[in-house]
Amino acid sequence: MAYETDVKRMEEIAELLRDNKTSLDESINLFEEGMQIAQRVEKELSSIERKIEMLMTSPESNDTEPTTVPFEP
Repeated sequence: MAYETDVKRMEEIAELLRDNKTSLDESINLFEEGMQIAQRVEKELSSIERKIEMLMTSPESNDTEPTTVPFEP
């Protein structure tokens, strides 16, 4: 799944769990699905972060440490 799709599904799951209309078994299944999605999203975000750090490394610098800057939307 794409990142955006995963985030949307996690929001749907959170809403279903908040409304208290799901059975205990269904709630457990939804929670498990949400945790799996959260792990997948975390891996993807970590990968993207590493990629950005690599892109931020100054090519004219001999320093192999990436330059990191705060993300500001």
